[in-house]
Amino acid sequence: MTDPAPQPRRTKRLTGWIGNLLLVLAVVVGVQWWQTRTFATGAAPPLVGETLDGQTINLKDLRGRPVLVHFWATWCPICKLGNGGIDAIAHDHRVLAVAMQSGGAAEVRRFMAERGLSFPVVLDPDGELARRWGVAGVPASFVLDPAGQIAYATMGASTEIGLRARLWAAGRSTVAPLAAPTSSKQEPLSAHEPN
Repeated sequence: MTDPAPQPRRTKRLTGWIGNLLLVLAVVVGVQWWQTRTFATGAAPPLVGETLDGQTINLKDLRGRPVLVHFWATWCPICKLGNGGIDAIAHDHRVLAVAMQSGGAAEVRRFMAERGLSFPVVLDPDGELARRWGVAGVPASFVLDPAGQIAYATMGASTEIGLRARLWAAGRSTVAPLAAPTSSKQEPLSAHEPN
């Protein structure tokens, strides 16, 4: 005869794993909430500036498709790890990056050139733009829906696939965007041309 004791032991172990997984998930969600509690919500705050290539940009003009607004700094090690992903996203999505307290245009241009980055950047030398958005640390990313509403916000390291998924979801969340695209091909806000 077989001893029926192993089955309850397996169930107990599985219940323990699920409980631990839920606890870790609760901690991660709680930390993310705590980090983003000061972030702007609802309509995106004004963001107007000049990009490193001299183009004047107004976030309001980007409505109609999802936009990634990414606050970063040249001195931030986590930002350096994620910049490649931001650059890749800029190939096929609208991206506006804000270099917070990272020096002048020449310094940021040099930083980007050394790393082969070309996403559009607006300088925030005194942190005023960051304060308007409630950002106290970097990296911080905001995904705006086509109507200019903040759909998602995150602080700390974010994966390229996670940001792409949020951009995709934000594009699906609005029934009627304020501005209809003029063609079926979406053009990113950057120097990149999609392949």
